Amino acid sequence: MLKLVQEGEIPVHVAVIMDGNGRWAERRGLPRIAGHKAGMETLREIIGCADEIGIKIMTFFAFSTENWKRPSWEVSFLMHLPEEYLQKELTTLIKKNVVIKTIGDFANLPKHTVRAVSNALKLTSNNTGLIVNFALNYGGRAEIVEAARHVARKVARDELSPDAINAELLAAHLYTRDIPDPDLLIRPSGELRISNFLLWQMAYTELWFTKILWPDFKKEDFLRAILNFQKRERRFGGIKK
Repeated sequence: MLKLVQEGEIPVHVAVIMDGNGRWAERRGLPRIAGHKAGMETLREIIGCADEIGIKIMTFFAFSTENWKRPSWEVSFLMHLPEEYLQKELTTLIKKNVVIKTIGDFANLPKHTVRAVSNALKLTSNNTGLIVNFALNYGGRAEIVEAARHVARKVARDELSPDAINAELLAAHLYTRDIPDPDLLIRPSGELRISNFLLWQMAYTELWFTKILWPDFKKEDFLRAILNFQKRERRFGGIKK
């Protein structure tokens, strides 16, 4: 399957909603945190596969603005996951020339989470390979609202005419202003929604859903999603020539 994928068009940017960790654990009679730990192993495997086939950018939905509604003990554990993951993987990621990036609002994140992520951003900033982009305390609506506020302040200061506001200008104020929109979204776990993830950016993203829970999602499943993407005809609102 790997060779077949490599012969086709490789998406530049793939986004992933890492869903189903808690259900994976509960079905095994384990605490939910065991599912999150198992999900980190999947993350390692998928990043390795993406790098192998030549994907340029992977964006992983790690923690949403709505996830604060979860029990405090689970939120606390999730806030320690970036630190734990980076302690284990950062050296390997640096050797593989991976660039760590993040999107989201860091204002409400614990200091230890911000410290660990900031360190990874600094240590990989000169790398030139696969961009691994983590969405932390991220919400698509909040992102668009914040972008609108930035533009409104410029208008209020007479730095910008309202007539100059267009899609390109607003996009330039989003967290993702430096990276292209996703070509493909992958969501495991059986849920058929995008859950406030990259709402602006996914206007023409191809969507691929599977019932497989994230900790059970393997390299073969990832390659199957890429193969499915390669068979699609992308017209972006136009017609095939």
